[in-house]
Amino acid sequence: QVQLVESGGGLVQVGDSLNLSCAASEGTIRSNGMGWFRQAPGKEREFVAAINWKSSGTLYADSVKGRFTISRDNAKKTLYLQMNNLNPEDTGVYYCARKVGPNSSNRLLDYNNWGQGTQVTVSS
Repeated sequence: QVQLVESGGGLVQVGDSLNLSCAASEGTIRSNGMGWFRQAPGKEREFVAAINWKSSGTLYADSVKGRFTISRDNAKKTLYLQMNNLNPEDTGVYYCARKVGPNSSNRLLDYNNWGQGTQVTVSS
């Protein structure tokens, strides 16, 4: 298993931006699709964004399209999520995950390696 560590979360105001990072250690993510998911209090974990191994294919949840951008730097073994124009519905714990295989996917069950999460709170 690759250890995934998220960072960059915090408390922000409506309309603000955050850039999340997910650093991989003790392994590689180079050949794997990667994704971001989030979980709000009392709700199930939901898909946010995904990217394939060579950054040629991305997927986004409808709720974040046009506001969030997923990217990766395989040389740095790091996944990113740029989040703009945040709103209170974006509040939750954000998790990065590595999936089996190189393609992107919005299915939670396709991912078998998860980070511990970073809290994002958007205050109105």
